[in-house]
Amino acid sequence: MKQNSKIYVAGHRGMVGSALVRKLKAEGYQNIITKTSSQLDLRNQQAVNDFFETEAPEYVFLAAAKVGGIVANNTYRADFLYENLMIEANIIHAAYRNKVTKLLFLGSSCIYPKMAPQPIKEGYLLTGLLEQTNEPYAIAKIAGIKLCEAYRDQYGCNFISAMPTNLYGQGDNYHLQNSHVLPALIRKFDTAVKENLPEVEIWGTGKPLREFMYVDDLADASFFLMNNYDEKEFVNVGTGEEVTIKELAETVAKVTGYKDAIVFNTEKPDGTPRKLMDSSKLHALGWKHQVSLEEGLKKAYGHYLKEKEGALKEA
Repeated sequence: MKQNSKIYVAGHRGMVGSALVRKLKAEGYQNIITKTSSQLDLRNQQAVNDFFETEAPEYVFLAAAKVGGIVANNTYRADFLYENLMIEANIIHAAYRNKVTKLLFLGSSCIYPKMAPQPIKEGYLLTGLLEQTNEPYAIAKIAGIKLCEAYRDQYGCNFISAMPTNLYGQGDNYHLQNSHVLPALIRKFDTAVKENLPEVEIWGTGKPLREFMYVDDLADASFFLMNNYDEKEFVNVGTGEEVTIKELAETVAKVTGYKDAIVFNTEKPDGTPRKLMDSSKLHALGWKHQVSLEEGLKKAYGHYLKEKEGALKEA
């Protein structure tokens, strides 16, 4: 990408999209196109076609998606499948029709089989059954990968895909019911500190292993891939490092300043014992994450406090 290249970031107000915009601006790119959902409904094929014809972007980062936690994924199964299929199909087809130089599609680690061997290699896609609760979202993301591959095969489009691990950071969702494990822990421990609670309860044994990456590292990896990778096979984007839920909770407690008891409710389910992406392919290309878990948590907690302060001022 040249400094004056016209770049469209789809989903620029989400956690990933906003990190991509920050990265591009930090690298000196000024010609960035963004549209809010009220300005451009990505589910509307005609609207997306008109936008691409008018704006003629040269590069596209496809980070737009309908996202949510387990409850939302499982409750609104039709919405998650339909809306994500429409968004990616409309953008990928319009990118082909309007001769976009290169497109990067961002997926999710939930594309892999529930019982995939660990660490999870790119080749494990479609080798087993998906996790039932988020199957519609996963199927939509798999379709996005296959669309990029098919447009490359049939039309020679330089469309690539990347699958990030669990993300957190600026712009995350801290809703207690709808958020993922890490932002939920940040909110839980912050509340415990403010209310002087004697203990914080965590579901399960604390033994499951998880991998987390700060969202600005994903933006950095996406920028790297857009400039350095042109192959058909999608690429895992992770740290290659894992942490137990117990260690994660202890680190969040340290960052938020919580010094009392952490109690593990072993009556509650643990979920998958281990979920680690094999990111050796990306590492071999020369990219490595920069932000450690503790450093990332400090940044994320700082953003959380700012957002909370902003919300209180608005209330």
